[in-house]
Parts: sequence; C-alpha cells; structure tokens
Amino acid sequence: MGPCAAAVVAILLVATCVAAAPPLQQHHKPGRISGNAVGVLDDDPVGKLKVFVYEMPRKYNKMLLDKDSRCLHHMFAAEIFMHQFLLSSAVRTLDPEEADWFYTPVYTTCDLTPQGFPLPFRAPRIMRSAIRYVATTWPFWNRTDGADHFFLTPHDFGACFHYQEERAMERGILPLLRRATLVQTFGQRNHVCLQDGSITVPPYADPHKMQAHLINPGTPRSIFVYFRGLFYDMGNDPEGGYYARGARASVWENFKDNPLFDISTEHPSTYYEDMQRAIFCLCPLGWAPWSPRLVEAVVFGCIPVIIADDIVLPFADAIPWEDISVFVAERDVPRLDSILTSIPLADILRRQRLLARDSVKQALLFHQPARPGDAFHQVLNGLARKLPHGEGVFLQPGEKALDWDAGLESDLKPW
Repeated sequence: MGPCAAAVVAILLVATCVAAAPPLQQHHKPGRISGNAVGVLDDDPVGKLKVFVYEMPRKYNKMLLDKDSRCLHHMFAAEIFMHQFLLSSAVRTLDPEEADWFYTPVYTTCDLTPQGFPLPFRAPRIMRSAIRYVATTWPFWNRTDGADHFFLTPHDFGACFHYQEERAMERGILPLLRRATLVQTFGQRNHVCLQDGSITVPPYADPHKMQAHLINPGTPRSIFVYFRGLFYDMGNDPEGGYYARGARASVWENFKDNPLFDISTEHPSTYYEDMQRAIFCLCPLGWAPWSPRLVEAVVFGCIPVIIADDIVLPFADAIPWEDISVFVAERDVPRLDSILTSIPLADILRRQRLLARDSVKQALLFHQPARPGDAFHQVLNGLARKLPHGEGVFLQPGEKALDWDAGLESDLKPW
C-alpha cells in the first residue's frame, strides 16, 4: 500500500467519527448587520428594512405556476418561494411610501419545455412587460428607474437570460434591470452577467426531500470522492470541451477507473444517502459555475470540492466557504487525486465539524415555512446591508437613466 492510499484509509477510519459529533458552540452577536462571516448567520433583518410587494396581474406569476406546477420543484424555484415568503414576512409593508425596497413577483423560469427544463428565451419579454406594468401603475419605479427595486433572476446566467455562456455574454443583462438589485444564482467575478451589487443565492433544493433521506449520523463515511451527473452534454455541446469548460470531461477521463473516486452518470435512488457516506463531494461547474450539488453537499456534511474558477458563492459574507470547502482550479483537475489525498486529516475533521453546524446548513435552504437564519433571511440581510441607498438613486423630475428601447429586437416584442 502506497503512502497516499494509506493516508486515505486512515482518513476513512477516523473521519467517520465526525458525523455524530455535536456542532461547534455558536457565538451570538447582537446589533447591526456587520458583513463579517463570524456571527452574520445569527443576524435578524426584521426592523432593518421594509419591503413593498407589488400586486401583479396573475399572468405574471400565479397563472404561469398553475400552467405547470413543476416550477415548484426545479432548481430555479427560489423566485416562487421568495414571493410566498415575502407576503407573510415581518419586513413587508403595505405602505409603499415607507418602503426601502420594492419587489416585483414575476416567475420567469416557469416557461418550461415538455421535459420540464426552463426556457430563458421568453424571459426578457416577460420581465419587460412586468416592469412596464409596474412603471405605469405606480409612481415608484419612475423615481429611481428601478434603483430601489430588486428582482429574482435565478436563470443559469441571471438576467442575461441564456443557458450558454457565450450567448449570455453577447446578450448582456437586460437593459431595464441595470439599475435594479438582482437576486440570482449566477455569480462569477468580472463577468458581464454579474451586476455590481447583486446578491448571489443558492439554487433551490427541496428541504423536505432531503430531510426524508437523512441517515444515522454515525454512519461511516466509506466513500472518499463522490459525484453523480453529466460529464459531457452531447445534446447541446456535441463536439465536447465547451460544456463545463472541459472540467467535467477531465474528471471522467482521469478518474473513471480510480478506486478512490465513486463517479458515474447514473443517478441512483440512494443518491442522498451516498452523499452522507462520502468525505468529499465534487461540485464542478456545468453550463454555469454553480449547481444544486453545492447545497446538497453542505446539508449532508460532505466536504464540497468546488471546481469553478472565479465563482462568487452564495452569501459569501455569511458562510465561511474557505473553511468548509476545498477549491480546485479547473486546470488542476488532473491532479484531483493527489490534491485530496494530501489534505491533512486534521483539516478534514475541522471542515466536517464546521459543516455540522445547523446555522450553515439552514442558510442555504429555502424553508417553508421560513426559519430564522435560512436563505430567505440571508437575502433580506443582503438587502439590509445595502441601506441606506446611496446618492444618485433618486432621479430629478423628468430625468431618465434607462433607455426603454435598448436591447435585442426580439426582446422588445410584446408579451
């Protein structure tokens, strides 16, 4: 047995003890939201901001959901649950004159293919129509051209509204949203589809479904590296190499026969249970840098191995990602085995203890009903940190900052 393999055996034997270990003692910090990763998870946004929820015609939300209820279960469903949460939230105000933020509930990801995949192509027309309705029905949009409004845009590349990166970058962010705050799953530094001031959120993963698959926390973690998913997307990238920037293909080609790597395109019924038996869970980029595996890995205490250069992680000012994850550059994927086997056992145990904290798990979940410190509250915390609004938010009478006629011709068509 070589030294690397021996080290892995030791890790598999010792790291299994962590699953039953109690979470670390939490230190509560009262007072104003600090933006510091130590204690931010305990902040309460109530009393720090007020949100006015526009009452929209049903065609922008309820009718889309009634047409296809699968919208409630895909990874973009945060836009639906955020609306439901805000309607009963303590931060909601019925007086728009006292609002800090305005929210437009529009379900742009409910336009599904027969197979259940969201189509982003009509989303710009839906969003433009919703904004026009808001701007012509209430006076508040026109005071700021949307600078005190926030929108959920949980598509692969946010408000660029396309699932392929090159096309998304060509489109750019929908012009009418360029002064608004975008709450989106997509985040990548120095990218045209990430707007300054955006709030990066996790994709939706059903908390009840995951709860139903919890196993005994003392179960040994006998799998070293785990991954289930696509390595090639031949339907959309037949030549290969573009999907996941080649990172997933590299994982497969280099480690499909490595006994330390339990990887496959199969998605077994024991998927969630298997993650709870694994030490490391690969979280490579797909079409976009993020995927629901990141949430699933954290919830199940499996150390995320994040392979996505320049990724902006959800709630990065609140969750200590550097302490609970392993980051591997896309170019270093061929060295994954040596990188992971060289991590000291003490570091693995420390990450597992941090992952065991309930506060870290809750921050990534959109619970129904909401729970203190969950993803809904982290979004509100993010909005509260942006207050008070800076200079230049409110326009002079008659002043305009946005061009209603800007954008692709296809986006300007009525919806």
